[in-house]
Amino acid sequence: MASWTPRELVERLLREILTSRVYDVARETPLETATGLSSRVGAPVLLKREDLQPVFSFKLRGAYNKIAQLEPERRARGVVCASAGNHAQGVAYAARALDVPALVVMPRTTPEIKVRAVRRLGAEIMLVGDDYASAQQHAEQVGAERALELVHPFDDLFVVAGQGTVADELRRQCHGPPGAVFVPVGGGGLLAGVAAYLKTLMPSVRVIGVEPAESDAMYQSLAAGHRVTLDHVGLFADGTAVTRVGELAFTVATSHVDEIVRVSNDEICAAIKDVFDDTRSVVEPAGALAVAGLKRWMATHEGGERPLVAILSGANMNFDRLRFVAERAELG
Repeated sequence: MASWTPRELVERLLREILTSRVYDVARETPLETATGLSSRVGAPVLLKREDLQPVFSFKLRGAYNKIAQLEPERRARGVVCASAGNHAQGVAYAARALDVPALVVMPRTTPEIKVRAVRRLGAEIMLVGDDYASAQQHAEQVGAERALELVHPFDDLFVVAGQGTVADELRRQCHGPPGAVFVPVGGGGLLAGVAAYLKTLMPSVRVIGVEPAESDAMYQSLAAGHRVTLDHVGLFADGTAVTRVGELAFTVATSHVDEIVRVSNDEICAAIKDVFDDTRSVVEPAGALAVAGLKRWMATHEGGERPLVAILSGANMNFDRLRFVAERAELG
């Protein structure tokens, strides 16, 4: 991977975001007012509805942007990825749209709803290991053996740029700069794309990443001044169960992210309920992270006239988890 200074990387990402081809398959998702949540936190809250994408998550953006820029001979050989679910669906959907063979390596702990969705999209599936790191290692090995193009879920320039188109939409949809944008963080691809764009074109906006307290690789990395590898990660928010953040994301975060907020599983469950109350939609735990972080941040900050934006990143949750979420929501 090329060695970038933060400034060089941000400038390159901005160019790639502005020329991205994601709208061949992705849709511009709405930015909706969360009336109930706004009342409870004492500030206007807007929800960026990435849960309404064709694969019910933002991951389609980066996957398509990466595969679309491949040369024809590289497309013909096929692509491979490792994913806990949403990136897998994004790659499978994008590969089908571009008529590219796709192999998806998923941890055995991946929710069945995500496995079935990837299979329906026509990708070959391998279930390997209990976490993302194990699946990624296997994907790299098989990719090398078969000469497949690796589509990394977060540590790739074109993937990060594709995710950054979310911020481009936000700038157009907001009537003036929001006060802060809350971004869920796993490997950091979405955070890097959003931060690179917003801090360049709307520098007064605070960019705040949100992680589960039990999967806080970005928080710990920024505190240490280098990327750290977690020994274990929690699996409740499976979409952000990453032991080590991406190099690109860390580089951007060191200079373009204002802070990282950590939240508990109970706070995530409460945020799922908050989203449901305002939208009648059920997002997955990782999809509710931004709302949970927004609520925690507002507990120690004053609200203002400028709205706060939370990115709802996905809605792929097994139905049988709803009872647990409902029970824990009262504690968050």
